Amino acid sequence: MVVTHLPKLHTHFFISTPPPSLYTHHLSLLRIPKSTLTTAATAATSSTTHPPPISTPDTHIQIPLQNLFVPPETDISATSTPLTARILKGSNIVLSKYANDAQVVQAEFVKSSVRTEDCPSDGLPEFALVGRSNVGKSSLLNSLVRRKRLALTSKKPGKTQCINHFRINDSWYLVDLPGYGYAAAPQELRTDWNKFTKDYFQSRSTLVSVFLLVDASIPAKKIDLEYASWLGENQIPMTLIFTKCDKRKKKKNGGKRPEENVEDFQGLIRDFFQTAPPWIMTSSVSNQGRDEILLHMAQLRNYWLKH
Repeated sequence: MVVTHLPKLHTHFFISTPPPSLYTHHLSLLRIPKSTLTTAATAATSSTTHPPPISTPDTHIQIPLQNLFVPPETDISATSTPLTARILKGSNIVLSKYANDAQVVQAEFVKSSVRTEDCPSDGLPEFALVGRSNVGKSSLLNSLVRRKRLALTSKKPGKTQCINHFRINDSWYLVDLPGYGYAAAPQELRTDWNKFTKDYFQSRSTLVSVFLLVDASIPAKKIDLEYASWLGENQIPMTLIFTKCDKRKKKKNGGKRPEENVEDFQGLIRDFFQTAPPWIMTSSVSNQGRDEILLHMAQLRNYWLKH
């Protein structure tokens, strides 16, 4: 089944052949070379009419069809099920046939590493969580596994200083990476964290996707935009996880709703991506987005294991 890609701009492109792996599928979402586009698909872009935007379930965000994330081997036109029913709540992600075995039934801490070569070498797929030091990363990890203290939370940001591997269901890993941007940490340590984290991204063969956490309760921060753009420019598979979506700033104080901050952030990074990366809105307080993240991880992971 040919994979349908819906890139940014008001044009539909199609990959000429199915991608051989999930990694290359993710790369196809980042600046697709023109040589990979079929002549027929290019000709099909001549129409100037575009479908209306789709509302993601239970949010006020309108998603243009071309900004949906369509997983590998998923044809959004090959079923009678309405497309809106196949989009994960509070996200731009279409559910695929690989979204199974998503529940966490077992979780355990395995080890901490300060070098990529010291990380577990058993070949299991893994998902890395990274974000600013006070973005709520440990709280989200605990929410995902339904445990309060799997990843210890702290009132002092920047506590995580290593690459921490947690084995899930004895079959895959959640990886808690050092937070970035905490000014109270010594400069030399911040530099070291940045170096070994990026080395992990670029050399870890079992990394399925980086989950970049962004605080949706505040306007976009330069450091988050720079991190997202770095991932895009270096072709690192990425999913945006917008945290603290339960918080609502008062408009009289200049605050925006989380939905507005989510849309603003995506607009600011658009130029670094050929198509919109997958994103999910979350809250560790209400557990919003927990099941959606696990379903998204499952469909990426199962496709990765198959290929």
